[in-house]
Amino acid sequence: MSGKTKLALISPSKNAYSETFIKAHIDFLNSDVLHYYGGYSPRYLANKYSLITLKKRLINKIREMAFRRFDTALEYSLFNSFKKEGVQVVLAEYGPTGQKVWKVCKALGLPLIVNFHGYDSSKKTVIEEYDAYVDLFGYAFAVVAVSEVMYQKLLELGCPGDKLILNTYGPDPSFEEVVPKFTKPWFVGIGRFVDKKAPYYLLFSFKRVVDKFPDAKLIIAGNGPLLNTCKNISSHLKISQSVEFPGIVSPEEYRLLLSKSIAFVQHSITAEDGDMEGTPLAVLEASAAGLPVISTRHAGILDVIIDQKTGLLVEEHDVEGMSTAMLYVLEHPEMSKEMGIKGKMHIRTNYTMERHIGMLDSLIETALKEIKKN
Repeated sequence: MSGKTKLALISPSKNAYSETFIKAHIDFLNSDVLHYYGGYSPRYLANKYSLITLKKRLINKIREMAFRRFDTALEYSLFNSFKKEGVQVVLAEYGPTGQKVWKVCKALGLPLIVNFHGYDSSKKTVIEEYDAYVDLFGYAFAVVAVSEVMYQKLLELGCPGDKLILNTYGPDPSFEEVVPKFTKPWFVGIGRFVDKKAPYYLLFSFKRVVDKFPDAKLIIAGNGPLLNTCKNISSHLKISQSVEFPGIVSPEEYRLLLSKSIAFVQHSITAEDGDMEGTPLAVLEASAAGLPVISTRHAGILDVIIDQKTGLLVEEHDVEGMSTAMLYVLEHPEMSKEMGIKGKMHIRTNYTMERHIGMLDSLIETALKEIKKN
């Protein structure tokens, strides 16, 4: 026995490439982490077993008909798994996950901590589907927001202020070791090709840049439904030779790109359906690496990037403003380096992984003490 708290960490996906913040929780929390995954209602316990085989489904369905404690056989399976594994505290990644498991936690008297990450506090259809999380907010021991904007949105949705915790992500310490050379006129961005990232805006902004600096290059890593659209736009703008779409890259490959680039770029917006960022981890990583960040005044980006000091921020949808910012770092290399240095120090002082994990560890410890007290 390790003596550590038995923590059930529940996430919809097992290895989503864009969810490195969840991997950090699994790897670094000072608990005996049991990783449940496979949807908002988890279907698997990592490295152990499936919660709902056909046999289990039939048995649990019969039991549910008798006891009617839960809505589904899968909930009953999770209930049994928590009992079997001796779970003491539950950490649900994303609001809908918490909404799906709070009844199981209540039946076992387990404290539930819910970590919101972005769309789950802003996307209209999600909030409507889960009834604005009324039941979840009522039961949860704590609700974690990763940006000031998200904190306010959760308050507006009805989350009690005494349950809300602001805990911005921290980048992996390896990004602090990156030393940008500022020798190539490269701009790098990374993330899913989805509406709230608006990668197409980067292409329109970059068109003006490459007209003035033909050697400039834009590298946008990642995957998603808008990738082919962006490739078509790049071709239409006749900048394909200056734009690279490398697809999904590893953290090591991303750090190499950062070391060779002159700035990080991301044009985040609030999507038509309300979907917003939390605090983009890629922004934190780029700033920790020592690159100036060119982005928008959107969600948690405002929390971690200081305009004119550690980066340059423009309004959402301001394509011309972003191209002006990109031109600025090319035309003022010394100022760009200075912003990068200040950014690295700012992240190191205020947004470390150690601080982020430490706050969660403390919250888990407090939750366990409170439940034992009662």
